[in-house]
Amino acid sequence: MRKPLVVALCALALAGAGATPAAAAAPSPTGADTATGAVPATSLTDVVDDTVGSAADALSGLLAPKAAAVDFAGTVSLSNCSGSVVRMPGSEADDPALVLTNGHCLESGFPAPGQVLVDRASSRSFGLLNSAGTRVATLRANRLVYATMTDTDAAIYRLGTTYAQIKSSYGIDALTLSATRPAAGTAISVVSGYWKRIYSCSVDGFTYRMKEGDWTWKDSVRYTAACDTIGGTSGSPVVDDATGRVVAVNNTGNEDGERCTVNNPCEVDERGTVTVRRGINYAQQTYLFPACFGADNRLVLSASGCAVPKP
Repeated sequence: MRKPLVVALCALALAGAGATPAAAAAPSPTGADTATGAVPATSLTDVVDDTVGSAADALSGLLAPKAAAVDFAGTVSLSNCSGSVVRMPGSEADDPALVLTNGHCLESGFPAPGQVLVDRASSRSFGLLNSAGTRVATLRANRLVYATMTDTDAAIYRLGTTYAQIKSSYGIDALTLSATRPAAGTAISVVSGYWKRIYSCSVDGFTYRMKEGDWTWKDSVRYTAACDTIGGTSGSPVVDDATGRVVAVNNTGNEDGERCTVNNPCEVDERGTVTVRRGINYAQQTYLFPACFGADNRLVLSASGCAVPKP
């Protein structure tokens, strides 16, 4: 889990004040992913069709609106983690704003396996960052809307401030959660409000199950090695570079090559085969959450299509 800062701070001290964290080590899997397939024959018609299709795709790409470059606007720093001000696709400007981070970043400590917290009082504060990563305001929660470390690792707070008020006061828009599952190969940015650092890589794939200590998560996102996240990046939004939408929340990585221990998650496939990838980091998908929020950003766990863990 990428919450504890002691390890990260010690690493920085050893590397020298202000040093950039070292790149992650190459993965050391105990079980390799394999893929085989024959190369199909190609006809002249196939070549023509592919050429026409490629030209059309290129023209479409030139004409389609481009997402702005990913920056820090809308991200937040917590006392121990990172996070972001988020909106659902259907959220309105006058809705109370929401903040997304990890379940293991709660001020009350880690939720137990199987535990789901809903609608709890909270006065958690968050440092709001602008596009340059400068803290421009302190936002405060009035409720913990949802939190769990079962199947996923997420917490959502409700603020006493609306999206419109944040926009009017600071010129900052919330990040929008995507309601679509990301695909392997998607270019992503992990934006840490705590460290004011952006990690850029791609979705390498997905894990059927991921185990870390007593917790198990489903369908986790595995990054390519370039996203060498460290302690304090927990809760960072994972942004699809093409759309600018949040597709996951950063939460952990295998630090020492250990098998399924805290800070050393392992992957478990459908057959129960365990794979350890030292130096590789992970996130939990967030596309399930939009179906669970209704009018006024109210959590509705009984809503059709809401498939997140329930109390």
